[in-house]
Amino acid sequence: MIVYAATIFLSAFLLFQVQPLIAKFILPWFGGSAAVWSAALLFFQLLLLAGYFYAYLVIRFVKPKQQFWMHSALLAVSLLTLPIIPNPVWKATGGGDPTPRILILLALTIGLPYMLLSATSPLLQAWFVRARHGAVPYRLFALSNFGSMLALISYPTLIEPKMPLHLQGITWSWGFAAFASLCALAAWRSREGDAPIHAEAGDESEAPGLADKLLWIGLAACASVLLLAVTSHLTQNVAPIPLLWVAPLSLYLLSFILCFESDRLYPRWLFLPLFAVALGALTWGITLYENNEDIKRLILALCGSLFVCCMVCHGELARRRPHPRHLTQFYLMISIGGAIGGLFVAFLSPRLFHDYSEFPIALVGCAALVTCVLWNRAPGEPRSLWMRAALVLATVSFAGYLGHAEWKKDHYYVRSVRNFYGVMHVRDDESNGDVPGQRVLVHGTIDHGTQLKDDVKGHIPTSYFGQNSGINRVIRALHDTRGAVRIGIIGLGAGVTASLARQGDTLHYYEINSQVLDVASNQFGFLKGCRTKPEVYMGDARLVLEAMPNENLDLLTLDAFSSDAVPMHLLTREAYQVYLRHLKPGGVLAMHISNRYLDLKPVVAQNMAALGWHGRVIEDDGILQSYYTGTTWVVLAPDSRFFETRHFQEDDGSTVVPLQPKPGFPAWTDDFSNIVTIIK
Repeated sequence: MIVYAATIFLSAFLLFQVQPLIAKFILPWFGGSAAVWSAALLFFQLLLLAGYFYAYLVIRFVKPKQQFWMHSALLAVSLLTLPIIPNPVWKATGGGDPTPRILILLALTIGLPYMLLSATSPLLQAWFVRARHGAVPYRLFALSNFGSMLALISYPTLIEPKMPLHLQGITWSWGFAAFASLCALAAWRSREGDAPIHAEAGDESEAPGLADKLLWIGLAACASVLLLAVTSHLTQNVAPIPLLWVAPLSLYLLSFILCFESDRLYPRWLFLPLFAVALGALTWGITLYENNEDIKRLILALCGSLFVCCMVCHGELARRRPHPRHLTQFYLMISIGGAIGGLFVAFLSPRLFHDYSEFPIALVGCAALVTCVLWNRAPGEPRSLWMRAALVLATVSFAGYLGHAEWKKDHYYVRSVRNFYGVMHVRDDESNGDVPGQRVLVHGTIDHGTQLKDDVKGHIPTSYFGQNSGINRVIRALHDTRGAVRIGIIGLGAGVTASLARQGDTLHYYEINSQVLDVASNQFGFLKGCRTKPEVYMGDARLVLEAMPNENLDLLTLDAFSSDAVPMHLLTREAYQVYLRHLKPGGVLAMHISNRYLDLKPVVAQNMAALGWHGRVIEDDGILQSYYTGTTWVVLAPDSRFFETRHFQEDDGSTVVPLQPKPGFPAWTDDFSNIVTIIK
């Protein structure tokens, strides 16, 4: 028993420890987008399905002694793929959808080890049943999920803050080698017998029917879709980081642990009423998200409701688990459901919808499945026609309400588009008193540019780029001292910054999302009306700049936030070295760091100190015009005399203060970053 339990626990720990580890490795290679985690989760679910299918085939069709030799050979081959350090040759080269590239990269890097780890729990449980006739293995499944949750919790709290990324990969690889040895030992001890597992004499257990399998798949798929939808909502607004990846996933796994540990931990009388409350809270959470409300309340609402919904889905799964003879088939159906959920959210939804429609669809799917579960009560349970009618009516009403809400939202915007990098909306705001009519670009929950309707050519800077903003001051100062200037801007948005350029300037944009260029060109007039001709280079800005010859820029501006999420790979020490190569000797860096949840000043200050530069923090409340927005900019220059010009001395109500490094703050590098230290 100790060998089986230790092997299953270690496999589960490694299985979920590698998920945030490998995703953090590749995150900067694909734009730092929250969707990178969704694509990675899709890979993990597909490989989990492959592992469960492998376990099912082995137990069903391979003799015990052959199972030992086959599995041991695969374990030996998997050791040849170590260490799990991704090859940089797979970095994205353009601005298209990188999902297929991510899947191939992960398959080549951790494909075989991950599949074998995935197969361990069902495979060893089946071996345990064969070794101990009549044993019930489902507590080993709970142990597996406990190991998984422990791995997820320990990564952002113990591993990520204390260990460089490269060392994490090496350490994990040694752990996998230890697992391979344990698993081979378990396979050796389970080799007795000369036939696959079959029904014992007198075993009257029925094989699961098609309806049972479809219900297993449906319950697992709904929980999977909700997990990905909630995670996406969180990471879109703060940052695509392990801390926010693992919180929903840990709750998802906790529900598995509780439901498969004991039926008494899923009392229907408690969780079904809570389920109705959770559906309402998730609907409210969507409204909070759309209305840009407090993220702390949003996190509590989404995570708590996700846990309740997962408890119901997994609790109903546990109530319907079959005889242990069919356990590999049961786990296979669960993994199929998880993979379907991952494919729906990460692959199909960006292509089918122009909004995050998978979230309300998952809510309706959960409600419908619970209605089906309660409609077909088990023998001996009370059946009420009125209860059934009420359940159906409630589900239909709920679906109608969500459908109507989505229809209203769709008609509220002039245009909505979606791809791998998220959802963008364009809306028209009519004039209201002193506030003129405006067209606004919204990415996630944040405005990413505004054009006045009366300013057809887009010559008036608005929103984050008003007269007292950091970038406006810098460009005016450069024009005064140097005349025509060369400007590079990371992040296009609606193209408002084009209004700051003068005739004779050189203006280059670096933009990863092709739909941003499409929207800026066709729904806004800044690019067409620009006094100089802007050029747009497509692809992740850092990778594009790494590949380009010296741009010889007077100013390089970083304005590349997606909603409020931070592209951390653009803020590391290595990224600054790339920027430095493209600046003139007296070139200036301007960074837009406005954020509701994170204080990015220490991150910028630490790299400023490493360069030996000088910096100013410009806080602008945006009150000069109704179409300005309050901002925080940081401007860095190699010579402090740059800040002695009148543009940084004006007494205009905004504040200009020196940027000071924070004592003891660890510098961010490609190998190390810790976002917990900058949470407001």
